[in-house]
Amino acid sequence: MQTRWHPSDSEQAWLAAALAFVGRAEREALAARGVFHVVLAGGNTPRSVYQALARECHDWPRWQVWFGDERCLPANHPERNSVMARAALLDHDIARYPAMHPIPGELGARAAAHAYAEELAGVPTFDLVLLGLGEDGHTASLFPGYTAGAEADVLAVFDAPKPPPERVSLSASRLSRARQVLFLVSGAGKRAALRRWRAGEHAFSTNSAFSTIPAAAIQPEAGVDVLLAPDLSTSGVFP
Repeated sequence: MQTRWHPSDSEQAWLAAALAFVGRAEREALAARGVFHVVLAGGNTPRSVYQALARECHDWPRWQVWFGDERCLPANHPERNSVMARAALLDHDIARYPAMHPIPGELGARAAAHAYAEELAGVPTFDLVLLGLGEDGHTASLFPGYTAGAEADVLAVFDAPKPPPERVSLSASRLSRARQVLFLVSGAGKRAALRRWRAGEHAFSTNSAFSTIPAAAIQPEAGVDVLLAPDLSTSGVFP
């Protein structure tokens, strides 16, 4: 599985590359299938990308928006990934509102995971998955040392090492069923995880729990692209 690394020499270049990647994936999906199934990442890094997308012209009614993970909090809680995405990307013009499929984390992890798996059953392959990277190498709510969830599409997480402990996450295998995967990575604290990832650290241990780089377990057939912000592109992660 190929991992393509894309350093950026400025914040503007990083943002422009992210927008171009999303736009290209949208055009390819709409031309081939008439609908664009995209998975959004949570966290702080993608917020600026979503805000910039909101200022562009897209075929919003043909977007189907999914989420890679969610915190089990009330539906309108400001720390919910769906709330962040709605504010940054989706709420600017109700006339162009795409179909949005939030994970119902307010139901609790087990019930929400079951409901989301049922909703996803009709989508065998995503067109684009956007993901981030944590300082510990996690992505979505797939954390080092925790179950890989190879047999399930959606995981109920009860003991996440970051608050809140109860979450719902798409599994590595479900996130890998995508035509394109783009990691959006920024923050100097990610350097160590990136070095280990680039060094080829294994994604799984022998007991089927994640090693220190769960992001490496995302392995779509077409490979993944990793877009690095300038604070990482010039930090020794790359020679």
